[in-house]
Amino acid sequence: MFQTLFDPDADDYRGLDWSTWLQTSETINASSWAISPSGPILHDDATNGGITVVFISGLTAGRRYTLTNRITTDATPPRTDERSILLLVGQR
Repeated sequence: MFQTLFDPDADDYRGLDWSTWLQTSETINASSWAISPSGPILHDDATNGGITVVFISGLTAGRRYTLTNRITTDATPPRTDERSILLLVGQR
């Protein structure tokens, strides 16, 4: 898990690059995002090649959130994995 600073007034995105984890000719078939603790709004998630992104708003200054992305691939059988980002919320 890595960490990143996020402004509480922002409606901005965070993403993950899965391309080095994916096998040759394997693609992401499904991607879902979750945040803990709950409250912030996750919206406009997208997948482009091996990169997944989601927009986040409504974070509270001084709090820490764990943003988790879970993917499933089109491999046979499908592979599933998840990664998390620690969001440190403060004024930038």
